[in-house]
Amino acid sequence: MKQQTDKNTAADMVRTYQRYLKLEKNYSPNTIEAYLNDLRHLLAFLKENSLPPADVQLEDLERFAATLHDSGIGPTSQARILSGVRSFYRYLLLDGFIDADPTELLESPRLGEHLPEVLSTQEVDALEASIDLSKPEGQRNKAIIEVLFSCGLRVSELVNLKFSDLYIDEQYVRVLGKGSKERLVPISPKAVKELKLWFFDRNLLRIKPGEEDYVFLNRRGHHLTRTMILIMIKRQAQAAGIRKTISPHTLRHSFATALLQGGADLRAIQAMLGHEDIGTTEIYTHIDTTTLREEILTHHPRNMRHSEPDGGTGD
Repeated sequence: MKQQTDKNTAADMVRTYQRYLKLEKNYSPNTIEAYLNDLRHLLAFLKENSLPPADVQLEDLERFAATLHDSGIGPTSQARILSGVRSFYRYLLLDGFIDADPTELLESPRLGEHLPEVLSTQEVDALEASIDLSKPEGQRNKAIIEVLFSCGLRVSELVNLKFSDLYIDEQYVRVLGKGSKERLVPISPKAVKELKLWFFDRNLLRIKPGEEDYVFLNRRGHHLTRTMILIMIKRQAQAAGIRKTISPHTLRHSFATALLQGGADLRAIQAMLGHEDIGTTEIYTHIDTTTLREEILTHHPRNMRHSEPDGGTGD
């Protein structure tokens, strides 16, 4: 264990950790503040127990985790706070403040699996078919839904999509994801077709200065907001008779699930979604298993109710 110096106080560690999140991890101010808020729970515990961060052992962190539970903090929030603590100690190890990571064997509370809703390809088709293409925004909305489903974009990535990010002839898009990390995602021929049809309508708009490079605009020539797309998709789901509670993110989940069902490698899905941790991507294996179970229960001959008369062959 490294001996703590005057320069390695808790405040110094937090300050350099904050700089690391900003400069090395390239996180947004909101994300950094969320990490620091979670870390404050640990710092309060350490101060109360007169423990310097560099001297913390696994059993100290287990006691800390127990205090979170005893304070009435829910399992999801506990898991998030402990995730932030792990991030902090990984940084301390990386920067030489400590010789070993005490969070390595720290367990998070078990969470109930809340699997996100997904749409089948047929439901996405129904969503698009319910759009009134005679309206000025009709083709734009169809292109939005198809791009979300075909490329698995986050809604924030979609609203910031620029013409300079589209490589139509090569059939891929460049996406600026979380932490300003770029990734390349293939775009389907159907999505390309819907985009090109939208461009005809887009060319008729009076576009506001500074908005020229945005792919998706409203009727006043401004780029769209996340809220606008959320409202549009919820209305369209209602028009299509889809009873599931869906959002733009549902189309991202549906994209990933469709890839997995089609036999895509989990690492390839991780790359296309822009997940830093493959553990985030692994939720789709649970969704796929759930879907598979439903298919088996519905279609396997041993589960189907036959209207055979008694005394059949018994084969």
